[in-house]
Amino acid sequence: MNRRVVVTGIGMINPMGHDVETVWSGLKAGESGVGKITIFDASNFPTKIAAEVKNWDIDQAGEDLERWKYTGRHTRFAIGAAKQAVEDSGVMDSSLDPTRFGVYLGCGEGDQDFLSFTKMVTAALNGKDDWDKAAFVKEGIATLDPLRELEQEPSMPSGHLAGLFNAQGPNINCLTACAASSQAIGEATELIRRGSADVMISGGAHSMIHPFGVTGFNLLTALSTNNDDPTGASRPFDRLRDGFVLGEGSSMIVLEELEHAKKRGAQIYGEVLGYGTTADAFRITDTHPEGRGGISCMKMAIADAGVNIDQINYVNAHGTSTTVNDKVESLACREVFGDLAYKIPVSSTKSMMGHLIAAAGVTEAIVCLLAIRDNVLPPTMNYENPDPNCDLDYIPNEARETECNIALNNSFGFGGQNITLCLGQFSN
Repeated sequence: MNRRVVVTGIGMINPMGHDVETVWSGLKAGESGVGKITIFDASNFPTKIAAEVKNWDIDQAGEDLERWKYTGRHTRFAIGAAKQAVEDSGVMDSSLDPTRFGVYLGCGEGDQDFLSFTKMVTAALNGKDDWDKAAFVKEGIATLDPLRELEQEPSMPSGHLAGLFNAQGPNINCLTACAASSQAIGEATELIRRGSADVMISGGAHSMIHPFGVTGFNLLTALSTNNDDPTGASRPFDRLRDGFVLGEGSSMIVLEELEHAKKRGAQIYGEVLGYGTTADAFRITDTHPEGRGGISCMKMAIADAGVNIDQINYVNAHGTSTTVNDKVESLACREVFGDLAYKIPVSSTKSMMGHLIAAAGVTEAIVCLLAIRDNVLPPTMNYENPDPNCDLDYIPNEARETECNIALNNSFGFGGQNITLCLGQFSN
């Protein structure tokens, strides 16, 4: 029999706030973290808006700024969120075996050194038509800082967290695009289930609000260009949606084997009941039009949880506010739930905090746990114009108080990766 896995600590830093309760209050109130891009000059980009983390740095987490001066925004967010989650769990106060304490994250790349790269390209061209490779390399050696470049690696946050918390067990990072941190939770859960660890820090961190990131998504025509109405730009399931809003941040949770948690009298936010993971095996940037990956992923998570579809009270949708995703995800829900699809509330909190990319899944998993804790479902903001292809109950524009014992969290990533987590209220 698989060992049961519960969540005993949570932490987050994102555009809605710098701690869990601030973010949760803002989501329930329908607030927005979207505004004009200030991290770099985006005045010449088609998209000039994003959801940035404001007025926070790692010293607010009790860390020395000098120690982390080479790290990217994502690593600093990860450390801040992880310190919240670990402190919240109280697990460091127990007789924790460090060899059975691990880290499994879904983190993206670090800060992209756009200025240095620009200097290298300028040197290589130097007003000529031919590419001067030697000049490019020479400028790179003179310009690049090896420590700062190392910190661009997606695996760096997991290594830093292991050192901070003496987590000597499994240490892994996966980067499956927008599904990354949900996959990290699912795989960390499997490690605990099979007995390879007792406690895992899991979650994700990402910031793509930089020239390369915005350029890439603009070229894919994936971002909203509703620059005149930042707070109304992310509008999942709305007929007038025109793309997602890029966000940033980190969320972390502490996963723990149930008996280990009970032995030390830990608080328990909820249980990871089920995990589904599939691939569309279709195209890199397009969801399969029949939703086959999302459908099988949701069914897998429900089956793994051993629950019936009529027991599910809420779905936190991937809900990106792109034309294809919202249509296909709605189709998938109809296929999985049948007639019940119209009775199970669905919402997308990306309408308020933007899309945190690799950190999105874990952030939304925490939202599910809070919905279960408080019996409050967060709204889909900016839902004003019904779309015949999106005809479910999206909890439009206002939070809803209702019983919530079991929730599904969908995360569907570029590349066709699909993750669904089934989270439930803990009961003996």
